[in-house]
Formats: sequence, structure tokens, C-alpha cells
Amino acid sequence: MKPIVYTKIPRIDRDLIARAARQTVADLHEGLGAVAGRQCLLGPKMRPVWNGAKVCGQAVTCFNYPGDNLMLHAALRLAEPGDVVVATNGGEVQGALWGDMATLFAQLKGLGGAVIDGSARDSASVAEMGFPVFASVISVSHPEKRGPGSANVPVVVCGITVHPGDLIVGDADGVLAIPPELVETAVAGAEARSAKEEAMRARLKEGATMFDLLNLQPLFEAAGIVEVEGAWNDPR
Repeated sequence: MKPIVYTKIPRIDRDLIARAARQTVADLHEGLGAVAGRQCLLGPKMRPVWNGAKVCGQAVTCFNYPGDNLMLHAALRLAEPGDVVVATNGGEVQGALWGDMATLFAQLKGLGGAVIDGSARDSASVAEMGFPVFASVISVSHPEKRGPGSANVPVVVCGITVHPGDLIVGDADGVLAIPPELVETAVAGAEARSAKEEAMRARLKEGATMFDLLNLQPLFEAAGIVEVEGAWNDPR
């Protein structure tokens, strides 16, 4: 593929994005189902740069040549308020993709956050600014600005293919990249799960057990698990 920049991404209904923002990554992951949930979950190397960071917005993607961050600036230029810059150089340590100046510009522009598969730097300043940044590496390694690279094309981020316009949701538990056509499913499933767990919390406070609420006895029996009254080393 030749170096290329696409200027637009497919748009998701803003009310649906707002509903997603009220859910946790864990509930959205479960709401997607066992297969899609795994397909949308970025690898665990992707972590918030500061505790408490949360992000929910559509992906403006860029692939940067290792050691270079020229295309990051293309993504920053194209991103609209609420969007999340998703940048990768293949996860390489060399050439920090993100820092405090990019943070300031993104914050002033009203962007929703950044997800960086590669190095981010100036982590203390980013934390003070309160802008949500997730990264797979923290390193001050100097970047060049020569290219090549592309923006708003599919990119692989921590093992998951992220398409321009995917809904990026991140919190302390990880980051999801949800295709637009699956967002309604994820949100509806998360809302149902959240309501169910709220009812379970009330039952637990009344004295119920997790074993009974989850109806685990039939699963124990199906697995052939034997329960013995006593300690493992009691004389038989």
C-alpha cells in the first residue's frame, strides 16, 4: 500500500456513543459475547498512562514508520471533537509517538483521548492535564518526522485490527475497539448485564451466595466434581 491519508471516518450516532460511555469496558466486553468480545479486546500491554483515565470515542487511526511520528500529526489534524487518536508504529519502543505537546493540542481541540501502540512520554505532565491517554510503552525515545505512513486506514493495535470509525472504549481494565455495526449490541448487552448485576448486589447484601445466584450446582455435577466433607489430608 502506498502512503495515504483518508480525511473522513464513518460516523456513529452520538446518543449511542453517550450510552456506551456510561458503561464499563468489562460490561461492554461481555455484552459483545464470547467471540466478538475477544475479537475487540486489545492486548493487556495497552494500559492507561494515569490512574482513572477513561476514554470513549471514534477512532482516527494512523500507522507510523518505526522511530517516526509524522503520521500522528496527520491524525491530530483530521480528528474532530470527541474522536480518539489511535496511533501505532507496530508497538516499537523507538520514537515516542505521543507526549505533552500532543496532549495539549488534542485537549484544546476537544478530542476524546489517545490510544498509542508504541511509546508515550511526559507521563507525569499528561496525568496533570487529565487527558485520557493509553499506551503500550512509556519511553522518551526521540522520534523523527520523515514518514512514510498512512492515516485513517485499518491498523493492528496490540493484536487487534482497528478500523477508522471503530468505537474506542478504555478504562482501568483495558481497551475495546468496537466496529460500528456491533456498538448497539455491545451497549444493549452491557446495559442488561449492569442491571442484572445491580440486582445481584442487592441479593448478596441480603445474604445470598454467589454459588446459588449463579446456579453453579448443575455445572459442578456436569463436570463430575466430587465434594468430600473434610480436609484433603484427613485419615481415610
